[in-house]
Order: sequence, then C-alpha cells, then structure tokens
Amino acid sequence: MPLGAASLRGFSWRPLGRKVPTLSGFDLRIEPGERVLLVGPSGAGKSTILHAFAGALGTTLAGTASGDIEVEGRIGLLLQNPGAAVVAERIGRDVAFGPENLGLDRDAIWARVDAALEAVRLPYGRDHFTSALSGGETQRLALAGVLAMRPDLLLLDEPTSMLDEDSAAAVRESILTTVGDGTLLIVEHRIEPWLPYVDRVIVLGVGGQIVDDTTPQGLVEGPPPSGVWMPGMAVPVPLAIPTRLVAPFAAAIEPAATDLDVELVTRSLRGVQRTVAIRDVSTAIEAGRVAAYVGPSGAGKSTLIAALGGLLAPARGVLTPALHRLSTRALAADVGWVPQNPEAGFLTDSVESEVMLTASGLQRSIDVSEVLDVFGLSGLARAHPYRLSGGEQRRLALAAALAHRPGLVLLDEPTVGQDPDTWAAVVGWMTSAAEAGCTVALATHDDEVPVDDRHPMVGGELS
Repeated sequence: MPLGAASLRGFSWRPLGRKVPTLSGFDLRIEPGERVLLVGPSGAGKSTILHAFAGALGTTLAGTASGDIEVEGRIGLLLQNPGAAVVAERIGRDVAFGPENLGLDRDAIWARVDAALEAVRLPYGRDHFTSALSGGETQRLALAGVLAMRPDLLLLDEPTSMLDEDSAAAVRESILTTVGDGTLLIVEHRIEPWLPYVDRVIVLGVGGQIVDDTTPQGLVEGPPPSGVWMPGMAVPVPLAIPTRLVAPFAAAIEPAATDLDVELVTRSLRGVQRTVAIRDVSTAIEAGRVAAYVGPSGAGKSTLIAALGGLLAPARGVLTPALHRLSTRALAADVGWVPQNPEAGFLTDSVESEVMLTASGLQRSIDVSEVLDVFGLSGLARAHPYRLSGGEQRRLALAAALAHRPGLVLLDEPTVGQDPDTWAAVVGWMTSAAEAGCTVALATHDDEVPVDDRHPMVGGELS
C-alpha cells in the first residue's frame, strides 16, 4: 500500500460490556492523498473508525475486534476529548512528545514545536502550563502535537468543535496547509465549513453502516441524510421537556458577581503559576431566563460559570450568594454543573447508575428511564460511561447533573458533539428548565442556542 492509504475489511467492534457491536462487517478504503469527511448521527461509529485506523481498539480501548485493518505510513490522531492527549505539564514539552518519539534531533524537535504552536494560533510560550488552558486552547494544543509529527494519515475527531468561529477558521487553514499531499480523514457534525476542502463525504447511519459515499456536491444536491447538520438547514425546534422532569426541586438560586477576580493556580515541582482567568467582572443571572457567556477560546467563560456555581472561590470581589462556602452536599442539592469535559464528572460504571447517583444521595425520586429516553440513551443504560461516544458522554453528563432538578443549571459547551436531534434534546432540557423556573447559564460558541441574555467576554472581562 502507498503511504497514507488505509482500509477496513469485514471489520467489527464491540466495546467491553456491550451486547451490540458499534460496527459489524464494515468495509472502507481511503486512498492516498484523499481528503475525506466522515459524518452521521451521534453514536453512529465515526470515532470508532478513527480509533480503528489508529490501532487503539482492543489495546487502549477495551473490547472485541475482528476483521482486517491496514494502514501505511505514520498516523496522527486528534481525539474528541483533547485533554486525554495531554502528556506533559508545559505546552512545549507536550507538543515535543511526538517528534521526540520519532527520534529527531533537538533542534528539529523545537523547530517543529514552535511551528506547530504558531500554526494553531496558541498564544503562549513553551513554558505555559497545560493545565492552565481553556477547553478550546487544549483542543489547539492537542492538534499542535499531531501536526508536529507530520503524519501521512491525519485523523481528526471534531477538531474545531470547541473553538469560536475565527479560531476555527484559522485552525482549518493550518490543518489544510500542514496536511499537504497527505491523507486526511475528518469527523465533524458542523460540516459546512469543510465541504469546499474535501474530495469525498461518507455518511454513516445509526447502525454504523455506510448509507452514502459521495462528493460534497452530491451530498448537498441529494436527499438530506438523517442526523447530519446540512448546509442551510433550519435550526431544530428544541424538544419540550415535561415540567415534572425539570422544575426546580427547591427555590431557584440567582447568582451575582461584583468586581470579581478569579485566579487559576497551577502547582508543579518547579513552583506555582497563577493565572488571572477573569478580572473585574460584575454580572447577574436571573431565574426563568437563559444567560449565555460567549467569546473566543480562553476568554474566561468556563471559569466564570464555575465561579457562579460555587466551584471556584474569588481572589477578589463578591459572589452572592457565597455558594463556594457551602458543603459539597448542599452545593449538589441546588447546583447542576456540567463541565466542558464530561468525563470529569463520571463516578460509576454504568449509565443508569450515573444518572441515579446524585438523586439517590439526596433522597430524591427520579424516573431514570424517562430521563435516558429524553437524551437518546435508553439502549445504553448498562453501558460504561467511558465506552460511549463523545456526544453520548456529553448527554449523559447533562442527565447526571440535572436529573435531580437543581434550581441553578450551569452548562459548559453543552451542544458540542450533537447531531440535530440530540441538539434539540439538550437545548430543550435547558430552555424547559428555565421556563419551569430554574436559573440557567451556559458558556458556548454555539450561536444557534436560543438565549434571553448574551454576555460577550474577551480576555477575562465582560465586553
């Protein structure tokens, strides 16, 4: 096989603990130099295909595989959860990991590191702590590590999902420039920006089978496939969630911040780095309304959301009420927080147990099956949270954080990785909760989420 070629023949994959395989008897060939977009509904097996080509199935990821996998050349994989790829405490060392393993000399390694960091527009020096990056910045860091290896086959799993529009455009340009004549296989839900740059579009169905293999023009001109964000499509209508599932169990909380500064502190063997993530912020969110904090990656949106929920203490200023002084149990009772990395909140070994955990601890009754049905997770009740797709994990994190009906709902990039149907469910839960009297705030790059109040942030400040 020539460099950059890849194929799956009769390939099947069943994750550990799952009865139904994600892929079964699957055939796919990618030709050298092709630029291919892989699309389909959440949970269709898109990420599984990338993991198969990268050699991660049955090794890094537990389960049973059969069939043939053939790849020629060096592989670079960007994971859907970019934080899972971080291997060092400083960004320079992190990007250097791949080139070091290729056996390059020191000068060549650092030349690649600097070029890759510049390509993804990460505005920090080599010694910046990886733990002090936002989710979008971590996504760019992970991409820099992949690009520094200059792979023959570049596998990208939603490479711009956590980025603002300007950053996403810059990252796309860097990817296309770096890949050159190499082979590119991209998984994305928001496909329109990629269509002018790919040769081929492969559409998967819910059962993990190829339902179309076409050109970008053929995709746009043909019947719209299910579960794909097609160019020009109408924004989905948010799902109406029954009030009994979302109405606050107790009185809603309306957080306010006055002259707020919050520092992120990173400690290492070499010392302490303090980063002022938000500064001099005054804001308030109201019950019955949806407030969105928007802005570029690294603007401080996630930090502000966490601070409003009592998860971070202020370095200066006042939080009202002082939720950061509450016990863990009291905080859990009133606040539902969904982190940007959904895996950060998983504590059990099954989807249904995860949804039940907080409600059981608080002795609140919930209908687990109905909650799972809303989020499209009914068939995965006994699956392990770590063996779900990225979109499924994010919906599980929402279900687990909100099923006990907290009065304050705080969401960090809740719509990432969702197809139109699951997007409608996620947004529907959020808007229905506000209509039922909850206080709802989110950090997002998704301009299509309907909100009542929009608060732009830049450089850790409200603009």
